Amino acid sequence: MSHVVKLPAVEDTRDFGRRLAGLLRAGDLVLLTGPLGAGKTALTQGIGAGLGVLGDITSPTFVIARVHRPDPARGGRVALVHADAYRLGDATDPRAEIDDLDLDASVDDSVTVVEWGEGLVEQLVDAHLRVRIDRRDDDTRIVELDPVGGDWARRLADLG
Repeated sequence: MSHVVKLPAVEDTRDFGRRLAGLLRAGDLVLLTGPLGAGKTALTQGIGAGLGVLGDITSPTFVIARVHRPDPARGGRVALVHADAYRLGDATDPRAEIDDLDLDASVDDSVTVVEWGEGLVEQLVDAHLRVRIDRRDDDTRIVELDPVGGDWARRLADLG
């Protein structure tokens, strides 16, 4: 059962990411999909703030992946791996490039958020959260969260 949220502005998207971070734990995989400019990175910024990680969260499009370590001074409890598979879609074998990122080496110890990763990274874990973000002309974001396996459905019920 999916969970749909309407967010009026980009700051609401970040705030929602902070709330979502409260449900996340080491070993979680979150797949973000949506058109360019929909708010995938803004949501990840909120997740990073909620997890209390170090460093500015920016789009990893050109570096492909960034690791943000927890900051104990900010209540950090788990690392955030933020990856972007957008540029991998043109590769002959994008799954081989995903393997080269070694996401499986950190997935158990961190929250892993992958933009544009649908169809490429689901095999890293038994269960994941698929998040689709669409932006309307008035900048409202419609966020649809789809739990895939595990206890995601129960956790999303706690989101309210």
